[in-house]
Amino acid sequence: MKQEIHSYNGLRRMNLSECNMSTYSIKKALPKLLLLAAAFFVGRAFATLVNHPFPVSATVTEQKQENWGLGFGKDGTKPTGNATCDEMKKYNAYYMAEGEEKVLYLTFDCGYENGNTGAILDALKKHSAPATFFVVGHYLESAPELVKRMVEEGHTVGNHTYHHPDMSKISDMAAFTKEIQDTANLYKEVTGAEMPLYYRPPQGKYSTSNLEMAKQLGYSTFFWSLAYVDWNVEKQPSHEEALSKLTKRVHPGAIVLLHNTSKTNGEILDELLTKWEGMGYTFRPLSDFTESTN
Repeated sequence: MKQEIHSYNGLRRMNLSECNMSTYSIKKALPKLLLLAAAFFVGRAFATLVNHPFPVSATVTEQKQENWGLGFGKDGTKPTGNATCDEMKKYNAYYMAEGEEKVLYLTFDCGYENGNTGAILDALKKHSAPATFFVVGHYLESAPELVKRMVEEGHTVGNHTYHHPDMSKISDMAAFTKEIQDTANLYKEVTGAEMPLYYRPPQGKYSTSNLEMAKQLGYSTFFWSLAYVDWNVEKQPSHEEALSKLTKRVHPGAIVLLHNTSKTNGEILDELLTKWEGMGYTFRPLSDFTESTN
């Protein structure tokens, strides 16, 4: 019986005797084919090296990606950060003030408005406490009147990026600039003024190249040295829990991070500021950091 092999991709059929002959021809020609293939790949590799003297991955600036973190010691003492205050200063970046002066810097991250910012502003006004509100694009779009009130009452509005992305994944200067500049442009539309050059990376995610890019744009980057789990709107801490954590961990020179979305923060801020004042603390603006570097 004549046996056949059915080939694919439109090739013709051939019988086994033809197949055996083809196999013999291929074996005979194999050394030449291998030589030609080797020459082809060597040539292509050489051409690649001419165009890219180093491997492509090595042409990208290496950058250390981090999530901002703190290590705590005894209550009332300063925490340690991912880097020292002096190391951060190289990038115009800060997370607490040096020294033992009992001063606090209040900051609020504003992703969206859900009814607490008015109470926060009322408490700040009562205590004559300046604060910095780091806002995203959505907040400027949806709550412009509150942004205007922040400015009118002497607070600073800082840049928290337009879309709140993981900035540590952005290595392109143009993309980084757009996230920052779009927020600044919208702030100017809302307030008629230039946005202060204060930047906070969303979720505290950053890279050393991010810090350098922010510095090139004229921004100072602000992290924090005192915070607690207040952002989960579905699981807000009790008043007692919040007050306990924020008074035990407070320390001289702290940059405090709170979220405006927290119902607890809106309800306790007046009492919290009173407690901190009773401990001998005063409140100052972030301009303390930027003016000391000029």
